[in-house]
Amino acid sequence: MSNTRFSATGRRKEASARVWIKAGTGAITVNNKGIEQYFKREVLRMILAQPFEATELMGQYDVQASVKGGGLSGQAGAVRHGLARALVLADETLRPALKKAGLLTRDARAVERKKYGRPGARKRFQFSKR
Repeated sequence: MSNTRFSATGRRKEASARVWIKAGTGAITVNNKGIEQYFKREVLRMILAQPFEATELMGQYDVQASVKGGGLSGQAGAVRHGLARALVLADETLRPALKKAGLLTRDARAVERKKYGRPGARKRFQFSKR
């Protein structure tokens, strides 16, 4: 591996993440903060590790991510998506493993819009017969 950086964009809900990877020791920074400072919940850090677990490359790449929009859950998903796409750019042979784990597919689920005359997207007013 050379000292080349690979970049990709990941998206999830309203969040968008730009991710850069390069060969290194496994340091992950998100918005210039360490992963423990930015994603305090263990579940969110586990989401970020999924592409490395699927390809068995834990600790071989340094990751730098810039993420904006959405909440922490969406941001973690966006970084995961961008990370998986960047790994494929770095090494095309990783594509089948990442595809099988479902990490290259953009999760299209988003919040449903609120409908007019209703209290929410699907909630109805209380029914009364008379």
